[in-house]
Amino acid sequence: MTDLHDLLSADAVLERESAGTRKMLFQRLAAVAAKLYGVDAAAAAEALVGREKLGSTGFGRGVATPHGRIAGLPRVVAVFARLTNPIDFAAVDDLPVDIVVMLLSPTDAGAEHLKALARVSRMLRDANFVDKLRGAGSRDALVALLMAGEARDAA
Repeated sequence: MTDLHDLLSADAVLERESAGTRKMLFQRLAAVAAKLYGVDAAAAAEALVGREKLGSTGFGRGVATPHGRIAGLPRVVAVFARLTNPIDFAAVDDLPVDIVVMLLSPTDAGAEHLKALARVSRMLRDANFVDKLRGAGSRDALVALLMAGEARDAA
């Protein structure tokens, strides 16, 4: 299993987030990305909403990977959120979402964007791993799960 240490700052792991809608969630995640990665929050939220209009990024079992491309970003970055109350994401299985990994990429990051999205998707398709994310008792435990793949593989 791979980890997200190269995409995700420990400060970008949100343990008890609350959002009533996808748009509200995107605004919150974009605000975190703005603070941690120096992106424009409005542009990030707009990119996420624009991508979501093409089709839901909720891929089932309560998991979503909203993503978008924005100018001025030097590399692919991520924000993780575990929601206190699942929200409707129009997911393929119609289940509400409580586990979210948002990815933002530079506008010219073609292959890099796709590789990061594939890596996150593989990680989140592992039902046992997602169960561990849901059961983690603290933000530190979430950070360890998301950023320490080698330690997780040994367990």
